[in-house]
Amino acid sequence: MEFLNNLVNGVNGLVWGPPMLVLILGTGLFLMVMLKFMPLTRIGTGFALMWRGRAKGDDSTGEISPFQALMTSLAATVGTGNIAGVATAIFLGGPGALFWMWCTALVGMATKYCEVVLAVHYREKDDRGEHVGGPMYAIKNGLGKKWVWLGTAFAIFGGLAGFGIGNMVQVNSMAHALETTFSVPLWATGLITMVIVGLVILGGIRRIGVVAASLVPFMCLAYLIAAAVVLVVNASAIPAAFDLIFTHAFTPIAATGGFAGAAVMAAIRFGVARGIFSNEAGLGTAGIAQAAGTTTSSVRSGMIGMLGTFIDTIIVCSMTGLAIICTGVWTSGESGSALSAAAFESAMPGVGGIILTIALVVFAFTTILGWSYFGEKCWEFLVGTRAIWPFRVIWVLAVPFGAIAQLDFAWLLADTLNGLMAIPNLISLLLLSPVVVKLTKEYFARS
Repeated sequence: MEFLNNLVNGVNGLVWGPPMLVLILGTGLFLMVMLKFMPLTRIGTGFALMWRGRAKGDDSTGEISPFQALMTSLAATVGTGNIAGVATAIFLGGPGALFWMWCTALVGMATKYCEVVLAVHYREKDDRGEHVGGPMYAIKNGLGKKWVWLGTAFAIFGGLAGFGIGNMVQVNSMAHALETTFSVPLWATGLITMVIVGLVILGGIRRIGVVAASLVPFMCLAYLIAAAVVLVVNASAIPAAFDLIFTHAFTPIAATGGFAGAAVMAAIRFGVARGIFSNEAGLGTAGIAQAAGTTTSSVRSGMIGMLGTFIDTIIVCSMTGLAIICTGVWTSGESGSALSAAAFESAMPGVGGIILTIALVVFAFTTILGWSYFGEKCWEFLVGTRAIWPFRVIWVLAVPFGAIAQLDFAWLLADTLNGLMAIPNLISLLLLSPVVVKLTKEYFARS
């Protein structure tokens, strides 16, 4: 077991090491230049399309509305990474890590736009008549049969990673947070979550889409209001917080209080890695959800889909990071969700930690729903629609196990597989980028 642990640790170091981070950022920057910075200049258009996309439209062009597709994608990405991931990045890389998270998100908008455009453009119908898409279908239908192995690799990585990163790790975070704050037994959280998850995902993407569209906007808004209260209480510290962020993005920061100090490379590495973990730009998952949306234009879907990165990182993660830095708790020596809880508790004594716990539970729950669909489509690509019901049953049964198990190795393995998903996706994005540029030019020439 120790050998296996060391092996996965070594692979994880390579997967999330500097070459991969450069590849993800470099691909995003390349795509942004190819698109002439359209994802940034058209953010307003994206929000307008998202608002209009609340109506489902023609059933023959998809199973859920474009808005529901975005909320399903956000359900999977707005999770523990927005609370614990941001805190970990600041704990390990200092305040400068937040700057590099922003950079990852800005170029990641181009990456996510291209992922969605290709997923919708190359989607197909399965033998149940439902639309399916994502990097594996873009590779198969866009690059041809000789590249199918690359799509298969993506599906294997995604189909396995989901059980860890999108299921057991999430319910484990929920269970421990509820046990710490409300003394809820781990097994009780596992069983209750299993029942609720089962009621939702056994109804397929249509039910997931409805639940996500109802829950995600509410949970994001409630969390942002709570974080805003923290910032209002510490308003005088906001200018100094921005100074810390921009200064230490480019200069080392010495040890102070419980903070061990960090080089610039640590700020870059942990800012980029946690940013990608949070918004999943480059991993290809957003296209899987958007491919189920009712649409007649892959470019419109792309402009809606790219908002996931903007909302997740530029808005939600920024509020968490600023709360941690403004309150000064980043030097306390705490890490992960405990650090975020300390920030909320310092501004709202007695209730801050409770609010943070509730947010973590809801965020983690929606991640389980979103990732269930991603994993299901990966297994469907590998073995056909006969995999759908067995997958759903196994997914639901894995939930209580995740609540009570020690998941250090499962987390490590899932994190590694999650990173490996990026490699086939980034290769396909680079090879198919001329298709995206062509479709984008044609769309704006008509509009």
